Amino acid sequence: MSEQNTLAAEVRTQFGKGFARRLRAAHQIPAVLYGHGTEPVHLALPGHETLLLVRHANPIVELTFEGTTQLALVKDVQRDPVRQVIEHVDLVVLRKGEKVTVDVPVQVEGESFAGTIATLDATTLSIEVEAISIPEHLVVNVDGLEDGAHITAGQVELPAGATLVADPETLVVAVSTPQLDTTSDAEGETEGDAAEAPEAEAGEAESAE
Repeated sequence: MSEQNTLAAEVRTQFGKGFARRLRAAHQIPAVLYGHGTEPVHLALPGHETLLLVRHANPIVELTFEGTTQLALVKDVQRDPVRQVIEHVDLVVLRKGEKVTVDVPVQVEGESFAGTIATLDATTLSIEVEAISIPEHLVVNVDGLEDGAHITAGQVELPAGATLVADPETLVVAVSTPQLDTTSDAEGETEGDAAEAPEAEAGEAESAE
């Protein structure tokens, strides 16, 4: 379940790339809070605390600003593609008891039958769940599954009160036996035979002399 964190934010009235750079230089991150028909509120979030917060999937945060508090879900995190520095955060207003649709990471546990491998095909699944009960991840157990076994989204256990939004036939995990690649060995032997042939011919020529 997602932990609820608290961030002390500041309302900002200045915008633009130049101001955003100055914010980040001051160890703050520009953000916007919106949803439920409210006017968007532009905020500056504390850099270090926000960085720790967004390491988790679908984090929920209680924002405090100008004497008010507001529960919100981190909807999107924009990063610099090269430096991976957080450039902007989108936050969505939450109401207690409200359900939200989120993409939750899938985690594989257990070991499939000896000699097989379990391949994770869908890394996340979309579910609808109460905002304060968003799971950190969904667990798929592959313990003892044999070659050819597969698990679809409809077979994944969801937390109480959650419903699957993704197609239930979506392949999540497939178990298979790795095929040995003999092509490279055969090519290696062919190359080796070809390399030995000139040496053998040279040896026969010397004997003839």
